[in-house]
Amino acid sequence: MTYKVGSLKEFAAWTRRVVQDPKATQGVPKTWYDSEQTAKAAGAGLPVAAAASDAASSISAEAMVKLLSPANMAVLAAIRTHQPESVGALATLTKRKQASLSRTLNGLAKVGIVMLYPGPHRTKRPVLIAKRVHLDIDLTGQVSAVAVEADAA
Repeated sequence: MTYKVGSLKEFAAWTRRVVQDPKATQGVPKTWYDSEQTAKAAGAGLPVAAAASDAASSISAEAMVKLLSPANMAVLAAIRTHQPESVGALATLTKRKQASLSRTLNGLAKVGIVMLYPGPHRTKRPVLIAKRVHLDIDLTGQVSAVAVEADAA
């Protein structure tokens, strides 16, 4: 299992155990949810490509076009080229405010384009996980589709 379901009280107790004995983390998933329903909504337990595909299909083509603005494409290029260790480092590279950049990265993560991995001292390391985004825009306004293709590497 890639995640654990438990109450806030159980998570707090587990956290206290880990502080006293860091080996207590062995075999326990690093992601916790309050219910199976919340885990499923977040795409937990699905392969990265499946989770990204499910998340991308829930966004409109128009919203994806806005998310992939020239400024955000520059952010993705910086992630790919420089592989920054934190959002703060990426903010410095792109000369963007960290709060704004965090919102952008969270949106990109939600649709499966980037993944934010936990780093030291509560930092997050952005990693580009998508290879392509496919937009199928129906000009009659009936049905449009969005698909994110995960990088196999």
